[in-house]
Amino acid sequence: MSEAEATGVQLGSIVESTVGGVWGDDHARPGLIQVRCLRGIDLNSLAEGAQPDPPLRWVSSSQLESRRLTVGDLVIEASGSNCGRSIVIRGRHLAAFAEPLVYSNFCRRLVVTDSAYLSEFVGWCVRTAFSTGEIASFRTGTSIPNLAVDSLLERFELPSVPLEQQRFIASTLGTLDDKIELNRRMNETLEEMARALFMSWFVDFDPVRAKAGGRDPGLPTHLADVFPDRLVESESGEIPEGWEVRPLGDLLQVLETGGRPKGGVALYDSGVPSIGAESIVGLGIHDFSKTKYVPREYFDAMRRGHIQDGDVLLYKDGGKPGQFEPHVTLVGDAFPFGECAINEHVYRVRADSALGQAYLYFWLSSEAAEAEMRNRGTGVAIPGLNSTQVKSLTTLVPTEPVLAHFARACGPLISRILANCNEARALAAIRDALLPRLISGEISSSALGRREAASTASGP
Repeated sequence: MSEAEATGVQLGSIVESTVGGVWGDDHARPGLIQVRCLRGIDLNSLAEGAQPDPPLRWVSSSQLESRRLTVGDLVIEASGSNCGRSIVIRGRHLAAFAEPLVYSNFCRRLVVTDSAYLSEFVGWCVRTAFSTGEIASFRTGTSIPNLAVDSLLERFELPSVPLEQQRFIASTLGTLDDKIELNRRMNETLEEMARALFMSWFVDFDPVRAKAGGRDPGLPTHLADVFPDRLVESESGEIPEGWEVRPLGDLLQVLETGGRPKGGVALYDSGVPSIGAESIVGLGIHDFSKTKYVPREYFDAMRRGHIQDGDVLLYKDGGKPGQFEPHVTLVGDAFPFGECAINEHVYRVRADSALGQAYLYFWLSSEAAEAEMRNRGTGVAIPGLNSTQVKSLTTLVPTEPVLAHFARACGPLISRILANCNEARALAAIRDALLPRLISGEISSSALGRREAASTASGP
């Protein structure tokens, strides 16, 4: 009999369910404290190693004192279509924000009080129950599902596992989580490097200004030679001599949206993935828990909206009335999917070969381009950009030799980001496959130890 087959223990007997969450105010007032408020939608992002952006809210000191999250707290989503999602708070989650972290009123916090149980182990058990569908039996309601937390505490059982085995499970799964997090941080650094180069060359014009001032631009001679040595006036202010300012439409090969079947995609839980506006967040960022599908027959019949390697995807419309916040990403190398489509709320954008997809991505995600898109897309009933507005966006066009050097410098960085994303997804799949086998005791630390010993004894 496996170690996990011993008598189970009631979840409610080893945890304390604290007060409900808080939403607070959306603006500062005297006596209130600024916090980050963790929502259910943020839990999966944290669990998958992504960096969410919990909203800034303002709460009273007493609300903060009773709801401030600390290391080891188990936060579970208690209301919404994905209620039951959870995360155990780790130090890196708290360190990611300058403000204190609290949980929203659609979440509940569980605190492990039994010293015979590790909070990380309890958290993995709850996540296993969510991934296998067991948590779904504790949902109530139809239009807006709610988690019957009291029933969950009373009826959900955890396996009675020795602390040593709990530590092994937490360490094994935590190691995979740490590698996923490392990939995310590496991707942030890689994109920062690429964007710093973009800013230097195409926003601040550092090489041109250095040459104009008689200074060494700090570049190899063959690279420095492709930059001009003076700035000239244009409709957008000073730009390097020989470069142009043109409407984006003059430089595009593709600007199109996709579509969805009549009636939407809610009825489909398989098929070909379809990317919507909610998934346009940034380079190398994708929440797979939000994946929607269209039927294969519909996908094959689509005349537009099929994703191709290196596509730039642009948020078309949506958001709060009167507010438009542009989002851009670049996809490729089978991330997020080897085959997928976009819906009618997303643009697929491809520039001509001279401009290149890397330059297009960094230009559209630059402060100047985002400010122009925000200005054009805000103030209408349905915030967003029509195709004419996209085509009219002001675009700086450097000379082809400069663009070619930028593509050669940034292309490998983008490829590494996408490779890290694919590796992180593979690691998450391994972790999720191991999860129930470790929790059930099918895989134990002693069994792995015997395998490692046998492998060492057999030699290379």
